[in-house]
Amino acid sequence: MSGRYAGGVPLAEVVRSGFVESRHLGSYAALDADGALVARAGDPLGAVFPRSANKPMQAVAMWRNGLRPPDPADLALVAASHHGEPFHVERVRALLASAHLSESDLRCPPDLPLAPGAREAVLRAGGSPSRAYMNCSGKHAGMLATCVVAGWTIGDYVEPDHPLQKACRAAVEDLAGESAAAVGVDGCGAAVVAISLTGLARAFLRVVSADPGTPERTVADAMRTHPEMMSGTGATDARLMRAVPGLLAKGGAEGVLAVAVPEVGAVTIKIDDGAARALPPVVVAALGRLGLDSAELREAADVPVLGGGARVGMVRVA
Repeated sequence: MSGRYAGGVPLAEVVRSGFVESRHLGSYAALDADGALVARAGDPLGAVFPRSANKPMQAVAMWRNGLRPPDPADLALVAASHHGEPFHVERVRALLASAHLSESDLRCPPDLPLAPGAREAVLRAGGSPSRAYMNCSGKHAGMLATCVVAGWTIGDYVEPDHPLQKACRAAVEDLAGESAAAVGVDGCGAAVVAISLTGLARAFLRVVSADPGTPERTVADAMRTHPEMMSGTGATDARLMRAVPGLLAKGGAEGVLAVAVPEVGAVTIKIDDGAARALPPVVVAALGRLGLDSAELREAADVPVLGGGARVGMVRVA
């Protein structure tokens, strides 16, 4: 694996009123059910920070180290980039309470909900940013609960040298089948490791293909059973998982998306400019290379371009 992501090729383009307005560059990797790289574009072997797309593997690390949340929906929340809807926030606080912790123990930054309706409701009620609203608060609650079970310190749980973060790194490397190219600090304040898109696809394929009862399969099943819990109402991740039974999807900041389907394969994408709007059509086209196609997937791939509130274009595969 190269030590630096080399950039990509045109993957998607924005068409407005019949004219190509702009193009999104990026890279993708598609693995078949046996883990062979069967389709690619750009640089699928260079290192990128998958950001929140690492969360399923981090959740596996937490399960391996004793985390046993009260409900499978809690495990989905641990792997979530939730949108701060009331059902997300209530469960974050309940998960903390089950470990005899509180919101003040979280080390993610205060934020407002990602979901527009939830954000507006908080502001109308006179509310302000809260750590529980932050989209990574479920992961942080799980990290704290894992530290309690394992007997690790909680005040410094986000530090790269903390036993928890070392365990998370080990799980990512184990499932990806490669060493981390770098360790950084994610937007939520916790450590994040860099791997290749091919390694990320390999990790997702291993998670969905694992035997029932294993930590990997337990995490995948929780996420697939509760797709809105680990994303949000109408979110791309949830729509993809609802469209294809057995599909696991998880996005990451700055234009990252990973999906895997048992006995089919896995696709991972990085859009260079970080534009999430390019992801749905590209991932659906890449899944088509693996033989997956349905009306539900095609609907999930539709990203309209609006002008004055009316549809005037679309985002399509370049």
